[in-house]
Amino acid sequence: MRIILVTGLGGAGRTTVAAATALAEARAGRRVLLVSEDADPSADGGNLRVLRPEPAADFRREFLALQARSGAALDLLGATPFEDAELTELPGSRHFALLRALRDAAHGEHDLAVVDLPPLPEALALLALPEQLRRYLRRLLPPERQAARALRPMLAQLAGVPMPAQWLYETTARWEAELAAAQAVVDAPTTRVHLVVEPGPAATRALRTARLGLALQGLALDAVVANRLLPADSEDPWLAGLTAEQHRHLAELRTAVGVVHELPHLGRAPRGAEDLALLAPVPPAAPPTPAPGREVEDRREEDGVLVWHIALPGAVKEELALVRRGDELLLTVGPFRRHLPLPPALRRCTVTGAGLVEGDLRVRFTPDPGLWPRTP
Repeated sequence: MRIILVTGLGGAGRTTVAAATALAEARAGRRVLLVSEDADPSADGGNLRVLRPEPAADFRREFLALQARSGAALDLLGATPFEDAELTELPGSRHFALLRALRDAAHGEHDLAVVDLPPLPEALALLALPEQLRRYLRRLLPPERQAARALRPMLAQLAGVPMPAQWLYETTARWEAELAAAQAVVDAPTTRVHLVVEPGPAATRALRTARLGLALQGLALDAVVANRLLPADSEDPWLAGLTAEQHRHLAELRTAVGVVHELPHLGRAPRGAEDLALLAPVPPAAPPTPAPGREVEDRREEDGVLVWHIALPGAVKEELALVRRGDELLLTVGPFRRHLPLPPALRRCTVTGAGLVEGDLRVRFTPDPGLWPRTP
């Protein structure tokens, strides 16, 4: 199953482009699921189904379920349980509701899911969230500590009070499973990202931010959509000036990525399926761009150095920072950071340098003595 994640700058029309993409694919005979908070429910029908995440309802359901599982501990503390009607969603609930919708979409009986993501900065944070939270859970409650689970009933009898560790670990395991399922969707080779921009001063910066932030997560930017292009044949001097400026920024985008899918300005807000049909991006003729890889080059025969290649298109040396922490490499690129687990071949090595060559970060490692057999 293919998944298209659509994001862009706020106000660039990403929700409209996501809906237009889903409608075009459905009319081509594919079974399509559109995931969007702002989608028109009337579009649901035929080959197109609409799923609208509901952060408030999702938050209340999860909170009440956690409250029910921890009822014994709450009773012990004398806490008064919350009721459904008095719960208001907290900041961040939208992200979790969207991640659950993304997970559910990947397991549906569809050929394609088109997901309307939040604006670009929020979307990049959302895509990084499952891996970050899983790392926190592993650090705070390591799975190996669950081996002592059999002792908890005895400890509860000796102490005379309920032991909350059981429900805590069960809840953690459920969260881990849900986050792993969401991360599997993000990491899948069939998941692609489309960036929607309106040609202007911010478009090129948004493109660079998107390529860099996605590359750090191991994702490729599959398509750039230039939305709301003004007509090029206008005789009005004012409109002609705006058109010329748009095309200048459009040329910058083409220089950066090559192919840019152009969508016209309709002169009004899109209304109904017929308007959306005019705004469906043309599928790229070339195969999808492969996601950036992270490969280890074994150069033992030359100088005993191992080189780890990390694709970071658009990165500049001044924005890079590397810190080795145990079996992880903390990579910071401008406003983005990620803890990268080191491949087994590098865990007994020392970082001896790093360099950036045409968007390819090369981290050099020297094996510890005795790790590799040297060629005489």
